[in-house]
Order: sequence, then C-alpha cells, then structure tokens
Amino acid sequence: MKIIDKIYINGEFVTPHGTEVSDLINPSVNQVIGHVTLCDEIDTRMAIAAAKAAFRLFSKSNIEERIGHLQRLHDAILKRVPELKDATIQEYGATVQRAAWSNQLAAVIFLQFIGVLKDYSFERTMGKSVVRFEPLGVAAILTAWNSNSGSICIKLAAAIAAGCTTVIKPSELSAIQSQILTECFHEANLPAGVINVVNGRGDIVGTELARNPDVSMIAFTGSTVVGKIIARQAIDTMKRVALELSGKAPNVILDDADFTKAIPMAVTACFMNNGQACIAGTRLLVPENRLADVKKIVRDTISGLKVGNPENEETSIGPLANQKQYDRVQGYIKSAEEEGAELLIGGEGHPDGLNEGFFVKPTAFAGVTKNMRIAREEVFGPVLSIMTYKTEQEAIEMANDTIYGLLAYVSSADKERARRVASQINAGRVLINTLNHDPLAPFGGFKQSGIGREGGVLGLEEYLEPKAIIE
Repeated sequence: MKIIDKIYINGEFVTPHGTEVSDLINPSVNQVIGHVTLCDEIDTRMAIAAAKAAFRLFSKSNIEERIGHLQRLHDAILKRVPELKDATIQEYGATVQRAAWSNQLAAVIFLQFIGVLKDYSFERTMGKSVVRFEPLGVAAILTAWNSNSGSICIKLAAAIAAGCTTVIKPSELSAIQSQILTECFHEANLPAGVINVVNGRGDIVGTELARNPDVSMIAFTGSTVVGKIIARQAIDTMKRVALELSGKAPNVILDDADFTKAIPMAVTACFMNNGQACIAGTRLLVPENRLADVKKIVRDTISGLKVGNPENEETSIGPLANQKQYDRVQGYIKSAEEEGAELLIGGEGHPDGLNEGFFVKPTAFAGVTKNMRIAREEVFGPVLSIMTYKTEQEAIEMANDTIYGLLAYVSSADKERARRVASQINAGRVLINTLNHDPLAPFGGFKQSGIGREGGVLGLEEYLEPKAIIE
C-alpha cells in the first residue's frame, strides 16, 4: 500500500494543510493500491508564494545555468524510468510497451529543450528596436491522467528553459507516478521554489491556480470542457493560457493507399494508449466502394489484438483508467447501437475472463453517420467509427466537420496527393503514412482542441513575453 502524504514546496517535502484523502486504484484488478492526501487552497497559495519568490533570481539565470538544470532533470528522471514504468502500469493500466516509451520520452524532453536553448536568441533586432524575450513569471502546470510524465515534463522543460518558476498540479489519479517524478525534481537540486508540486482536485487547487493574481500562466492538458472553465477563471487576471484539449482525429484513407498496411495502422492510431489519447484516430474515413475490404481488415486486425494484463509483453490493450471512464465508454457503445451503427466487432461489456478490472472490448462500428454521438464526441476509449465518402473533396469536408482540430492522419501511395489533402485539413498536426512523433515540431490544436503549442521553439515561446526597447 503506497501512502503519499507529503507535497513539495520550496525545495522541501512538507505535510499538506489539506486533509482529504483519495484512494489510488489499480485499474487492472479494481483494487486499492494506495492513498494520497490532497491539498487545499492554503497549500496552493504557499506553493505559489514559493514560486513567486524564487522567480526574482531564477528569471535572471543565464542559458548555461538553465542548460545545467535541464541536464540534471534528465539524468534524475532517466535513472527512475523503470520505477515510473511500473507505476504507470499499476496505477494507470498502460501496456508495458507504452509505459516504457512514454516515461523514456519524458526524460529525453529535457535534452530536446537543451538543443532549443542553444539555438535560441533571447534578444533580436526588429525594425529599429531591440526586442527581448523575457520569462513570463510563475507558470501553473495542470495535467491529466492519461500521459502523466510526458505531459508534466514537456511543460516543465519549456518553463525552465524560459526562466519561469512553476507550480505543478498533476491529476490526483496519478499520485504514485507524480511522487516518483517529484523525487527526481528534488534530486536535480534546482533552486528552492523553482519547482513546486501539489496534489489536489481541479475544483480546489486548479481553481486557485487559475484565479490567483501571482500566477502568470496556465499550461493545461485535459478535456475541452475543463479547459473552458480554466480559461474563464483565468481571464480576470489576464493570464496567458496554453490549453492542449480534446480531439476527434480523422484518419483519411485515400483510394490509392495500400489498405493492407493503412487499415491496421489506422486501428493502432485509434487504440493507442488503450484508446485514451486526445490524438486517437477515432474517425476512419474510407472510400465507399472499398467498405467491404475495410470491414474485413478491421475485423481481422482487432480480433488479433490481445486485451488483458498490461504487464504482459503480448498485450495490446490494457484497462481503462477508472470506473467512470469504463462507464463513459460503455455509454458511447450503447448509444452507437441505439442510433443504428453496424457493430463489426466488440460491443458492450467486459471481454471474456476480464470482469474484475476496467477492461472493455475493442470495438468497431461501420455505417457511422456524422450526427451520431460516436462521430462527434471524444469517446476516449478503444472504439473506432468507420465512415464512407465518395470523392476526395467529400473526405476533406468530413475530416473538417468537427469542433476539434488537434491531429489528423492521411494515407496514400502518392505523397504529393497526400500533402495536398493534408494542407486542407484543419488540424494542428497531420501525419502522412505514419504514426511517428516529431518532438521539435509544435503540438497543439485548431478550433476547440486548444490554444497555444507545446514542443520546440514555439513551445518555449509560450513561456516568454516580448519586450521592445525603442530609442
């Protein structure tokens, strides 16, 4: 049983003023594996005060000093990747492959920002003026439970590189993972107050961070619904907000694509991270005259996936994160059946022999139309919606027929054609014939998928304010 009863403020692990205790549950077996004591507004204000005091000196640090901080953060996290991997499996239910990759990436992010820093000019001439890019101030980092380490570290690395101090509020469902990360932050030995970590609920800790006038920026990953709440709360103090929000990614398979490769890759794009990914390609758009082929390949691909114990190297899909998430996905599957979609494989209920945890059957529907809930709303589970188009232009229009615009996928044998289609899709990223991640390219969304970008130069500049010196 893991007991987490300390928070991290001003370089020290301290007992929180808050007294609410929350259970930590292993989603594979639906059993309590720990408890975390949650912070209140008083704890949050103490963390903000520590970050504000530390900013006075840290904002004056030079590039060499920040590079040293980033290097030590990388080194400290890298040593603990095996523990972070195990915690991610047990606390969240990520497959062993996903847990290893995501936590390794979290460590490497700090090295990537070292590279960004080395090439970045914090002072430039524009017109006849000198423009300095200065750190914003205290940055509040709020993250979700589906990618704990990576989501925290990409924001923290940018903030440190920019010279900002931070207050981190991870998801209370990720407290074991966050505790290990926090111990890494402590070992990296940055100046006291530069990094502060407070466990707590969004309606308490998140609200205080969004409204407190001593916080200059909110960097948030989560749902669009919550992102809108944070933006409203932040407006009174005119905070900068960087919001990485929900998605409903289209996956456009053009008629010249190799369907034997593109369709299995599309299933992977939908079911990655147990289907709990804002970038999941949940809308599979295929030529109407190839639907029969698509249905067969989708069935064959999904039937070959192993659902079960995420510690097993052969497992493709683990459990959903919690009971609420399980119930949510079951509701979407039921609604699709009620609205007339054709169930190809999967459906409601637990997979055979997996009744204890929050496992769902990997599911695919054909005959999905644009007005169905599963076509319009973010399911956040392994549920694929197959939709058909007649022409390339119709496919583009269908891809853009969403309030979201985080990511999209295009498959084609003709790269120039694929690029032409990609250029017409309203999304922050479009992946052509690949599922690859480019850490230095900006990540973020169009429309209601967010505001701002993470990663690379544009990610760094979210934490900087330009000042023109005119003589």
